[in-house]
Amino acid sequence: MTSTTTPTPSTATSRYRVTGMTCDHCVVAVTRELSALPGVCEVRVDLATGDVSVSHDAPLDQEQVAAAVDEAGYQLAS
Repeated sequence: MTSTTTPTPSTATSRYRVTGMTCDHCVVAVTRELSALPGVCEVRVDLATGDVSVSHDAPLDQEQVAAAVDEAGYQLAS
């Protein structure tokens, strides 16, 4: 699991790589699950690369992030 956090005045952005996504439905599922996490402001998914950027205004629990991606039916790349 790789995460890079870049602080901004009120939010930070963490970046992840998600494996197994192949269509827009995949993007919607991952976005929905990650958006439900506490503190998440925005989720952006690049289907072609599997890159996911999560903007948040509170620290993210990495186990919750992994569980949310798993709930959507995918996995974080290690």
